[in-house]
Amino acid sequence: MNKNATRMLTGFIMGTIAMACIMIGGIALLLMLAVIIFFASKEYVKILEHKGFYPSLKIILASEAILALITYFDRTEYVAGALTLCTFASFMWVLFRGRQPYIANVSTTILGFVYCGYFPLHLQLLRDISSAHFNDGLGFVVMMFTAILATDVGCYYAGTKFGKHKLAPVISPNKTIEGSIGGAVCAVIGAVIIGFFIDKFFGGGLPWYTSAVAGVICTIFAQIGDLCESLIKRDAGVKDSGDSLPGHGGFLDRTDSFIFTIPVMFYFCKYFVFSTVAVDLVKGLF
Repeated sequence: MNKNATRMLTGFIMGTIAMACIMIGGIALLLMLAVIIFFASKEYVKILEHKGFYPSLKIILASEAILALITYFDRTEYVAGALTLCTFASFMWVLFRGRQPYIANVSTTILGFVYCGYFPLHLQLLRDISSAHFNDGLGFVVMMFTAILATDVGCYYAGTKFGKHKLAPVISPNKTIEGSIGGAVCAVIGAVIIGFFIDKFFGGGLPWYTSAVAGVICTIFAQIGDLCESLIKRDAGVKDSGDSLPGHGGFLDRTDSFIFTIPVMFYFCKYFVFSTVAVDLVKGLF
């Protein structure tokens, strides 16, 4: 009970801070992302060092800082150039400063600033997205968070009660197909409910089926993100990414479901939900 209470308290505090920063947006959201990305990157490097690889934490953090400025000022036209520059820096570090001149250290450095930094930073873009139909992406950020949390709850309870068939026995033996389906159902229901409130209070004519598709997207990539982080930890032979969050492990353990979901949700909203052409096309079909 003490462990569960600690876990619940930590989750409540984290959730409250995260939601407050998301609601405020701007610099508050950037600072929240900076803290999460900083600790997640340190945990990532520590996991890889346990495996015997030595990615450069300095290159990872510097690359993430550049990408954070680009996303904060919404200058996405510079992303390709920034990724190119950061990739060059990763090679240069291994060539001239690396602890071991192994190509794996280049690869893991590049993966580090993409996985721990670039993907999560799409949250800033999603929060600030706007169109003629919606003023910003706040409602869709809430929808995404709701779908992911509903996925976790649904997976746990459906897996506990009905779970028989393993989803990924080698990577995560406790996850089941039945639990995955239960999580998906809860995610879609949660997304549709939030979509109803978005349509009612923010306008824009958001159809229920668009919310349902968003729920499907969120639950799929939340579960994939969870499995991918488990893959990294299992390959490195560690149980948790860290111990920074009492009852939850590390920052990577707590945010793994969001890492892949955030960029996919952003591009779904950008090219389908917020796109005037796409919205008019869908309305014409139905």
